[in-house]
Amino acid sequence: MLSNYLKIAWRSLQKQRMYGIINVLGLAIGVACCVLISLFVWDELQYDKFNKNADRIYRVHSDINFGGKREIYAVAQAPLAQALREEIPGIETACRFRTWGSWLVRRESTTQNVNEDHVVWAEHHIFDAFTLPLIAGDQNAQLREPNTLAISASAARRHFGEMNPLGQNLILDNESTYQVTGVFEDIPAASHFHYDFMLSMAGLEEAKSPVWLSHNFQTYLVAKPDHDPKKIEADINTMWRKYAGPQVQEFIGSSLDEIEAQGSWARYALMPLTDIHLHSSLIAEHEPNSDIAYVWIFGGIALFILFIACINFMNLSTARSANRAKEVGMRKVLGSLQKNLVAQFLTEAMAMSVIAFVIALVLAQIALPYFNQLAGKHLNIPLGKPGFIGALLGGTLLTGLLAGSYPAFYLSAFKPIEVLKGKLLAGVSSGWLRNTLVVFQFTVSVLLIIGTIVIYHQLNFILNKPLGFNKEQVLLLYDTYGLEDKYEGFKNNIEASPELRSLTSGCYLPVRSCRSDETVVQEGKSADQHSLSMQCWRVDFDYLNTLGMEMKEGRFFSEAYSTDSLAVVLNETAVRKFGLENPIGKRLWRYADQELKNTITYTVIGVVKDFHFESLRNDIGALGFFLDKNATGMMAMRFEATSTGSFLDNVKSAWEEFSSGQPFNYAFLDERFSRMYETEQRLGSVFTVFSTIAIFIACLGLLALAAFTAEQRRKEIGIRKVLGATSLGIVSLLAKDFLKLVFIALLIASPIAWYTMNIWLNDFAYRIDISWWIFGFAGAIAVVIAFSIVSIQSLRAAHANPITSLRSE
Repeated sequence: MLSNYLKIAWRSLQKQRMYGIINVLGLAIGVACCVLISLFVWDELQYDKFNKNADRIYRVHSDINFGGKREIYAVAQAPLAQALREEIPGIETACRFRTWGSWLVRRESTTQNVNEDHVVWAEHHIFDAFTLPLIAGDQNAQLREPNTLAISASAARRHFGEMNPLGQNLILDNESTYQVTGVFEDIPAASHFHYDFMLSMAGLEEAKSPVWLSHNFQTYLVAKPDHDPKKIEADINTMWRKYAGPQVQEFIGSSLDEIEAQGSWARYALMPLTDIHLHSSLIAEHEPNSDIAYVWIFGGIALFILFIACINFMNLSTARSANRAKEVGMRKVLGSLQKNLVAQFLTEAMAMSVIAFVIALVLAQIALPYFNQLAGKHLNIPLGKPGFIGALLGGTLLTGLLAGSYPAFYLSAFKPIEVLKGKLLAGVSSGWLRNTLVVFQFTVSVLLIIGTIVIYHQLNFILNKPLGFNKEQVLLLYDTYGLEDKYEGFKNNIEASPELRSLTSGCYLPVRSCRSDETVVQEGKSADQHSLSMQCWRVDFDYLNTLGMEMKEGRFFSEAYSTDSLAVVLNETAVRKFGLENPIGKRLWRYADQELKNTITYTVIGVVKDFHFESLRNDIGALGFFLDKNATGMMAMRFEATSTGSFLDNVKSAWEEFSSGQPFNYAFLDERFSRMYETEQRLGSVFTVFSTIAIFIACLGLLALAAFTAEQRRKEIGIRKVLGATSLGIVSLLAKDFLKLVFIALLIASPIAWYTMNIWLNDFAYRIDISWWIFGFAGAIAVVIAFSIVSIQSLRAAHANPITSLRSE
């Protein structure tokens, strides 16, 4: 029986090849997209689950509201981890990381440095908390002694080749010697942190700080199996009050109760390890995380595309029912039962589904490298995994059932007497369900078009919004501290370049770079009521000229004033939050060290106009500039607009002359700014690609439906032509029904798109308004596409010889 069903299915496909090809191709493309996006979604949901204790690991977050500013940090205090291990019974162990930017690393026997970005201070408890298998070395001996480190397998190959790295020395930043005591396996890609060098925290003085008011350490804990996270959170907050209370009283002069009565607070919460990648975007993350919203968006796009492909199948199958109605009637007269007909049509759907899935796997494999580049992933199709094969088979079965169920039951229910009398032939070519499905297809298509336009419009707004500084024609040169005693010679060489306009040294930039959030207090005022948590940037005399900020009043630092070492320049937001009506000459103080025991007083000499120094997702915060004449971490150089290539060549030549073979690591400020929005740019690219695919699949179905409609109405068209109808009139006749459906889809999609895109835009402090023209433009695209597709088939029907269609009458 099954072989007979398959033969009939094959004959049916051969008889109407165009419909068969469109069905299979549309379904294959839809399934291929679904496979790719499913791989992406699955990968996103697997982050950090490789850790054996993943379900019991938590990171401590700090929610601080003080000095008129509330911020949530992914870091906590230096003494917290040890207190967790010793004082809270529900905790198995706890560990800390302390990030410190990039380092220059070289073997002791060489002079050639390598710039390494993935370096972190860590303590030995991390090997108890996280699953970091060692390839070489004793786990119990790792990171216990000062000036020791553990490195990844990749770092070992990079620096030692085939040599045994254990016991070898590495020189960091040309001054510190560290001995390799262990080699661990590369941290999996699906982790929220990736480090190649872990330096022993036993040699970090900051790690021994007893201060409970400073937050710099990413702190994790492993709860015991019978743990209660809420109880642990409560215990942490109680413990913090116990230790921080006396320090708050000493440093600020008020009790915790008094400060909290004024609306300030410090609260601590736990975030499960497996939630961090998709649910955390806090200050001081190890690296940028993803967002659960994008997982939902991509998953929704995958399902929509698959639904559109299935809808095509259902539409074409029911539309072709007129051609098969007599076949159904004859088979019923000859004794076929409805269940046999249902089985026949479901077999046809399953056969097409199997063919489509096979083609889809081929398409997915071909498209995978491009998709990886688009999504920033390294995904593979896991053909060898039973789970994937099972999901694929289940998807094939489900898609076949979903796509073939309605046609099967619809066709098999025809009454033979009415079919053979021709009563159903006139009505089966149209139907409310088919129209509904076409509306659904174009609703999804219009939604994706609007989403793409909004995303690109917002990106264009961000990348071209006046920022308060000039990001163009600025070259950034990293790791200049590696020049050591040759730094001044290199700087003098660059300053002699005719293309150079200005040069500044330091590491604070209005893009992702160094940050220093500190508490600053007005002189003569109480710290609990007149303090401000603000960014404190150490810059040199030429910072303002190089980065292109503007002064509102007063002046910037100048070599003509020896007192500027005790001066501060505030931005407008800081002045406003301090409530300073005449800020010039006002005096502020801040702590001079992390022990919070000594203070330094500064005089306000100027106010710089507000500029964006964080992502446009955030409002402009308070900021103060402080003079640092000895900063050497990085150089920012503004150069003539017409000399990019020659200036870069000159800088590189000077670097090679003075750096003794150190790596030449540079970037342009506008590129660094653009990289702050990589996630949004990637989302825009994904929307564009999959919107195009969704529209293409919908158009395939529309093409086949238009062709079928023209075929069904060929005699009507012939009569109209004999009576004098023009080709334009016939095209309008056939197109108007489809265009009505597109307009209905636009009316449905517009409010949904407006609501969902406003939710996305709410993540930005600076955003566009969704204008009416976006909906009009999206609707115009959909109408033009639909009209073009329908017109092609309509013109073919209009130009056909009416004698051919009427000769049997």
